[in-house]
Amino acid sequence: MVNDKVRAILALAGKRNIDLAELYGVSKQSMNNKMTNNRFSADDLIRIAEFAGCRVAFVLPDGQHIFLEPEDIRREQDGSPTKSKKDPDE
Repeated sequence: MVNDKVRAILALAGKRNIDLAELYGVSKQSMNNKMTNNRFSADDLIRIAEFAGCRVAFVLPDGQHIFLEPEDIRREQDGSPTKSKKDPDE
């Protein structure tokens, strides 16, 4: 489940649920509920990845990566069209 992966990412980054709760400006209990109910949007996953120092990506069968970036969230919020970036190492 996604919540298990979020917990693993946080652990690998040395972060805790309370740290994530502070990022979102919610109580530890609210964050625990979000984790328990496995309710994460794409925006949530992008924010969590940025917080943990990693990135969210789609990996295509040919090995190409298309990343979701924090800027993608901001573009959606201001009404601008979104563009995801390809891996610069390719």
